[in-house]
Amino acid sequence: MRQLLPFFIFCLVLSPTVDSSTDQADVTALNTMFSGLNSASQLSGWSNNGGDPCGEGWTGINCSGSQVTKIDLSNNGIGQGNQFPYQLPPNLERLDFSRNTFSGDLPYSISQMSTLKYLNIGGNQLQGSLSDMFANLPRLSTINFSNNNFSGDLPESFGSLSSLKKLDLQNNQFTGTIDVLAKLPLGDLNVDNNHFSGWIPDQLKNINNFRSDGNSWNAEPPPPPSKPSSKNPSHTPTRQGRKTNPVHVPPTTKGGNNSSSKTGVGGGLIVGVILSVLGVGAVLAFLLIRRKKNRFSGMEKLESKQVFTPLYPVNETNELKIIGIPSESTLQTPPHSPMGLKHRHNTTDYEKDEQLENKDNNEFSDHKTIVMESRKSVPICNVYSVADLQMATGSFSADNVIGEGLFGRVYRAEFDDGKVLAVKKINICTQKKQEEVEEKFLATVSNISRLHHPNVSEVVGYCSEHGQHLILYELHENGSLEEFLHLGDDSKYPLSWNIRVMIALGTARGLEYLHQVCSPALVHMNLKSANILLDAELNPHVSDCGLYNLVGNADRQAFDLDIGCGYTSPEMTMSGEYTLKTDVYNFGIIMLELVTGRKPFDRQRSQQSLVRWATPQLHDIDALDKMVDPTLRGIYPAKSLSGFADVIALCLQSEPEFRPPMSEVVQALVRLAQREKNGLS
Repeated sequence: MRQLLPFFIFCLVLSPTVDSSTDQADVTALNTMFSGLNSASQLSGWSNNGGDPCGEGWTGINCSGSQVTKIDLSNNGIGQGNQFPYQLPPNLERLDFSRNTFSGDLPYSISQMSTLKYLNIGGNQLQGSLSDMFANLPRLSTINFSNNNFSGDLPESFGSLSSLKKLDLQNNQFTGTIDVLAKLPLGDLNVDNNHFSGWIPDQLKNINNFRSDGNSWNAEPPPPPSKPSSKNPSHTPTRQGRKTNPVHVPPTTKGGNNSSSKTGVGGGLIVGVILSVLGVGAVLAFLLIRRKKNRFSGMEKLESKQVFTPLYPVNETNELKIIGIPSESTLQTPPHSPMGLKHRHNTTDYEKDEQLENKDNNEFSDHKTIVMESRKSVPICNVYSVADLQMATGSFSADNVIGEGLFGRVYRAEFDDGKVLAVKKINICTQKKQEEVEEKFLATVSNISRLHHPNVSEVVGYCSEHGQHLILYELHENGSLEEFLHLGDDSKYPLSWNIRVMIALGTARGLEYLHQVCSPALVHMNLKSANILLDAELNPHVSDCGLYNLVGNADRQAFDLDIGCGYTSPEMTMSGEYTLKTDVYNFGIIMLELVTGRKPFDRQRSQQSLVRWATPQLHDIDALDKMVDPTLRGIYPAKSLSGFADVIALCLQSEPEFRPPMSEVVQALVRLAQREKNGLS
């Protein structure tokens, strides 16, 4: 027995090396990648469910310890008909997908790979502009984006690539200048055959291996750099070296020298003063005229492109804000409102003051800019009176109640012009002064009235009168997703699998808009199936966006309990923290509801928590089939269901940092929707 003891010790020492266990986050990412590929039989060892990439030697995978640090799938022919994978192992040092046929755009997950040193995706069919995602990649030394269809200007975050030595952008459709590359430590740069313009920075001309043919460079010499201003502009030296104030004329004294000084230096100074005054006057006149004509040109450009106007946070101090509002004529017919609603616009006192201030500026009738304190934020939507809404709702009759939640009841309102809207009567904490409540309400409505997206419920009006606070939304006659899935109304027909995928995709797009288009990003904080409204074509609309600020501190606990009915994320349980990634978690629960038809929390079932019951079964094919909503009657593509479950698993990861941003969720669901559209199983 003693003779065998050294052998046992030797086996114990070797066991960690022999049994190589891959980090679970890396396994999940590679499983998701493989399941999204239409044909990848040449990837030996790969699986869409579990496995050990590091220990089993998957094709193209290299590891350091338990972490996947290198993926080399170059020249594998695996991209045909496939979007670029949206989920990648987070600790990669080298990523090479070159010489395949991937399409789509770069995934946002690359921006989080702080260890990445080598990125080669040349020779694919990638397109679109590059997102500003390169600010946190300090080790990246080689980038090859050549032979794709990328377009647009180079992102500003390229300038943060402090270790970049080699950059190949040839044979794309890039535009603009390459000034952002000027200060990078490049030794090899190829920008051949793009649509770059302007001048080549002098710093880049010194690169040993620099190629720039096939662009639209400016043939004229660049303008000279502006001269630095004088260190002491308030004084200028005279011929005698004495410092003299330039606007001061020296007194007349006897003597030729003094006479010369008077006619030379003094006269020159007088002329200089006159010219300076005339010049300043001309500049001021020009600026005043330009200000009058272009006072709101920036906002006009935003509106012309229908770009989201930044949400202005409530300012607890009285710091001045510049807030753009439409004119009265525009308010009567909101430019982004699909309802085309026309209604009487009640003018508040401070709006009257602003109109008087701008009555001579009729050329600004399309848009006006006003400077006001935050408490005077004006929503860019219609204003209704309490009398208007009483008439439309039958004096807020119980027969017209169509919903009720923490914020208050929702009424169906029908107006004389035939328009039908939803009126939400807001319960605001009454412990504060009326002026503070008014400020809070107007600031919130001002923010959310600027939200314009096909999958976000549109605010079309508000009422703030006699202590009442109401918000008017477009009405979606099919009610909420919760009603369709859980309330058992015989009038609601079962949702097909295709429609469920499209509801998930539309909801994801609405959240992507709130998270990654709005500035600053808007966390929903009350995301659940009851707040996903369905229109006549069953398109989803995310509602109740941005209303959390209206909940008083005393009501926060009730709010959290309302969220907690099956939607509580791990971080909410541990610390009460709610972030963008908490919205992602709640979206994963909504997807679970779409798959199973079950409520997030059901006391009538032995397994009351939907997440706790369903999550362990998401990667078990047989168990997954048994989880599916029975109203589907087994009519769904197995591969689509599996892909849907993979997205759910990503969204429901316990660590928030491992959950994908909504842009990647959208990419994954787009692929599923395209597969359904093409009839692929």
